[in-house]
Amino acid sequence: MEMGNTIRKSLSEVNSSIDTTQGKGWRKLLAFLGPAYLVSVGYMDPGNWATDIAGGSRFGYALLWVLLMSNIMALLLQSLSARLGIVRQLDLAQASRRSYSRPVNFCLWILAEIAIAACDLAEVLGMAIGLQLLFGLPLIWGVSLTVLDTLLLLLLQSYGIRKLEAFIIALVAIIGGAFLVEMFLAKPDFPELVKGFVPSLPGDQALYIAIGIIGATVMPHNLYLHSSLVQTRRINRNAKGIWTSIKYNFIDSAIALNAAFFVNAAILVLAASTFFQAGMYEVEDIQDAYKFLTPLLGTQWASILFGIALVAAGQSSTITGTLAGQIVMEGYLNLRIAPWLRRLITRLIAIIPALIVIIVYGEEETGALLIFSQVVLSLQLGFAVIPLIHFNSDKEKMGDFVIKPWMKISAWAIALVIVSLNVKLVFQEITGWLEAAGDNAWIVWITAVPLCLAAGALLLYITFKPFIERRRAEREAKIPHGTAVTLDLSSQPRYNRIAITLDFSPIDNHTIRSATAQGGLNARYLLLHVVETAGAMVYGSDIEDQESAEDMHALESYKKQLEDMGYHVEIKIGFGNPKSRIPKMVKEFQADLLVMGAHGHKFFKDLIFGTTVDTVRHRVGIPVLIVREHAKS
Repeated sequence: MEMGNTIRKSLSEVNSSIDTTQGKGWRKLLAFLGPAYLVSVGYMDPGNWATDIAGGSRFGYALLWVLLMSNIMALLLQSLSARLGIVRQLDLAQASRRSYSRPVNFCLWILAEIAIAACDLAEVLGMAIGLQLLFGLPLIWGVSLTVLDTLLLLLLQSYGIRKLEAFIIALVAIIGGAFLVEMFLAKPDFPELVKGFVPSLPGDQALYIAIGIIGATVMPHNLYLHSSLVQTRRINRNAKGIWTSIKYNFIDSAIALNAAFFVNAAILVLAASTFFQAGMYEVEDIQDAYKFLTPLLGTQWASILFGIALVAAGQSSTITGTLAGQIVMEGYLNLRIAPWLRRLITRLIAIIPALIVIIVYGEEETGALLIFSQVVLSLQLGFAVIPLIHFNSDKEKMGDFVIKPWMKISAWAIALVIVSLNVKLVFQEITGWLEAAGDNAWIVWITAVPLCLAAGALLLYITFKPFIERRRAEREAKIPHGTAVTLDLSSQPRYNRIAITLDFSPIDNHTIRSATAQGGLNARYLLLHVVETAGAMVYGSDIEDQESAEDMHALESYKKQLEDMGYHVEIKIGFGNPKSRIPKMVKEFQADLLVMGAHGHKFFKDLIFGTTVDTVRHRVGIPVLIVREHAKS
């Protein structure tokens, strides 16, 4: 067992194991495809099947629009999760560990582990039910057999992340193929199916089912999982490489989550085409759905395919849930234990409650256990979604990759909807427990109620903490005078990558000399200049005028002179507005110091020429050395 102060790479055994820097077009896209498929199985796990079956059997095709809306919400949140992993090279748990205090992180870890166990519980039960339906295997045996999933995961991961992704994609294909055949056998009413995408709620009961569908849309463990899995790809760490990775991972997410949407929609359509059409409005249990499909569709294959898809869904989901357990433990606690032991612990946390319920109450109570697992899951969802939005909105940490205002507003709206619906669901369940407990309601009051209130307080804390800290920082920044601090000059900054702005005037000599004094012969230097002609403003790098050619020749002259003196030099020319182009070129070079020449403009010249230096120094986020024209030789 190992616990260190340095945060290790997420899923270190497969981190950056797939090279995406080579190839173009389809080859590059295929190199990125994979992580979202492992995530997508959480959206088609056995825990979602009950709400889809209930929605289809009770209301026909009317709630298809809820599935579509849920899919759009999921796509946005998963894209934020991927962006966090790509830009900051941290998974959601690691980012939380860097942002919150140790007690808060410990509470978040406990909640995340409970949520993963709840997800795993539904998946374990789903797979056990599938084995029982197909082979008549008692549930207690099926649940016990799922321990072997840990060995399967270790085996697959030993062959590399690509083999694991291929296995999961194969299982997803089995699920999708099974329901494609089921759809063909059910012969849905397509005009009515299309009407199902028009928002409508036929009654209060439909609202309850819709809440169940939306509430189970985004699994918290998927947000931890996705932010880690995207880091299995090795990318170019410059601005272009990061934007490319964000784009291809969004494509990966769109394809995979649409596949999950098809599966969920197919389950609902299957229930609508069979049970609803036959007037069987009360079919909700997976076992009942399996039993009634054969007589309604007239073929044994209907039930067999349903059972096969259920086993595939359970198997794929348990593997990804176990991976999420590893990510959460290592991310929040920076704790590393033997992989087989870590995965065995994660699985046992899910299996033990299932075995206890089956042994004590019998197999017929597994449905109630599934519902309980979804309530527990709902309680934790906000603790993953809200930090994810805060981290992606942090301009200081995300830089140019911070999310746009429209995306931030959409994400907060989704978080509000999800958290509100889940709070309502939890409130309803607690109220139900209190009524059912009767004279023993005090037990609920001293256990479940305080826990829910504490969780609510923690949720409010992580929601408003960044806003409070930002307000405090702004207030402190306005204080006109500070106090002296204790100086520590024991270590001097070392600048290894220095960018130098040049404009081919006499000040260039002072600027370059000041820069080389900071870095010496061991540093790397970038000489840069921005062409500001009207043509450059309009056409950018496509311009081919005389001034651009002369400027490039001047940069090459400076480069040769410096290289003859033993310095390591690169040159780059930009086009357009220097206030925006200079910061971009500096960040692409990954400079740790910027040296700029200033001409000592007075007030009226600043009005005419603009204040490029002031704008640039606020945008680059690194030390800026400004060299005046009157610097002495």
